[in-house]
Amino acid sequence: MSNLYVLYEHASGYSLFRVREFEEIGMTIPQVEESVVDLSKFATVVKLVGFYPFQSGINALDNINAISEGLVHDDLRTFLDTNLPKEKKRAKMLLGVADPRIASTINELFSISCQHTGVVPELLRGLRLHFPNLVKGLTDQNQNKAQLGLGHAYSRAKVKFNVNRVDNMIIQSIALLDQLDKDINTFAMRIREWYGYHFPELIRIVSDNYTYARVVYLMKNRKEFTIAREEELEAITMDSGKTGAIFEAMKTTIGMDISPIDLINIESFAKRVIHLFEYRKGLQEYLRSKMGQVAPNLANLIGEQVGARLIAHAGSLTNLAKYPASTIQILGAEKALFRALKTKGNTPKYGLIYHSSHIGKASTANKGRISRYLANKCAIASRIDCFSDIPTSIFGDRLKQQVLDRLKFYDSGELPPKNVDVMQLALQEADVEREDILAKEKKRKKKEKKRRKEAEAAEASLNCSFGNGTSALTEAVNNMEVA
Repeated sequence: MSNLYVLYEHASGYSLFRVREFEEIGMTIPQVEESVVDLSKFATVVKLVGFYPFQSGINALDNINAISEGLVHDDLRTFLDTNLPKEKKRAKMLLGVADPRIASTINELFSISCQHTGVVPELLRGLRLHFPNLVKGLTDQNQNKAQLGLGHAYSRAKVKFNVNRVDNMIIQSIALLDQLDKDINTFAMRIREWYGYHFPELIRIVSDNYTYARVVYLMKNRKEFTIAREEELEAITMDSGKTGAIFEAMKTTIGMDISPIDLINIESFAKRVIHLFEYRKGLQEYLRSKMGQVAPNLANLIGEQVGARLIAHAGSLTNLAKYPASTIQILGAEKALFRALKTKGNTPKYGLIYHSSHIGKASTANKGRISRYLANKCAIASRIDCFSDIPTSIFGDRLKQQVLDRLKFYDSGELPPKNVDVMQLALQEADVEREDILAKEKKRKKKEKKRRKEAEAAEASLNCSFGNGTSALTEAVNNMEVA
């Protein structure tokens, strides 16, 4: 018969419980579920072997960070060494844990069989429910404070609490931008076909979809559109030749007449298409500004849209920073990669980075070489953006220049500068810019503090004046009553 112990990690510390009558309980799991809710029954099932309280909030955060990564902290190792049975008896014992990752680590360190399924989750549920009653000196109030403090500290460390550097907005923006491109193209083709029944020659004269929608919204019925509005039309087309061609085509058009109700629908649809174009333009500016805040080096190196697609495909900027250059090179070409591996053919040379302007500038023979080099620089840029506290675009500019120098080297054979020299220069420039940013931030905080003090002083003065006025009024009323 194996002895079952359960390790429970609480916000206040580590605890180890011994479970009685494990074989009988394990066979009747529904009975365990019933006994978990009742404290009197559950107290007969488990017995506290040892409890290790955390010394401080920082100590608790260090331990929870280690556990979340599947590592055994020194405190946990000391606690288990002290409270577990001796090595000779460990062969007959079983340790229940909540996380399978920590189970494998404990198994390697202590040679103990660990379990995280079966009856263990029910026992852990009971421990969470009745923990303050099983540990002396721990109250519900203390437990809530410990859990709240540790929860805030752990979340703050994970999120880093910088709303300006949230890459989720980039992922959603680039997805919406791609969807808008498809929808706008579909709607533009629809309005060309729809208005083409009335004025088919306009399709050949105006090729740009946005300009075509604006012209349709301005002209409406071609028979009512006169030469007096030529300036308005030219302001849209930005070409006097096209404007003249439109008026000439109106004289000899083979288009059919259109009813007022149909014209109203076409006008309404053209207005919506124009708004979609304008919204897409605003969204593109928003994406550019967000990339400048979240990943300025990657944006400068490879462009805002390609950089945003890399982040979206990886899932986050942190995931992209963890990828090696070889993975970034073929990111987005997974189907071609697996097809090549299956058929034992040539693997793809590039994925999403193919849309970068750098690969377009390279000759056919050098596209594979420059894609490897560009992926390497993208990996460096994404790591700098992800792990730097104060993001700057200095490294992105230098990395972009390195890619351009490498392209020149492939074409003319001119040797580019050494990477060590370039990075050293970039570090110096980044330090100067970082100091400037910190100085501006310090000055801004000082002004904000001064403004806050002035506002508090003004509010206190106002309250004081109001209080004096109230006192004077009360005194006057009292005097009147006496009189």
